[in-house]
Amino acid sequence: MTEPIEISKIRIYQDQPPNRRAYIGNFEEPFHYGIHGGVKDFYQKEPETEHPSTLDHIVAAAAG
Repeated sequence: MTEPIEISKIRIYQDQPPNRRAYIGNFEEPFHYGIHGGVKDFYQKEPETEHPSTLDHIVAAAAG
């Protein structure tokens, strides 16, 4: 294989911490990341809005 099959193009913007927006490839809508559940308990933070963490996304991708 000499040519890459896919090259990820991702832009990430930090909103009000710990919230982030990730624009992935040609998807127009961003993916929202933040904290929830045990992660917010661990960091002792109470976000205005709970979002999946980046770890959730990695686990979901590996399980697929």
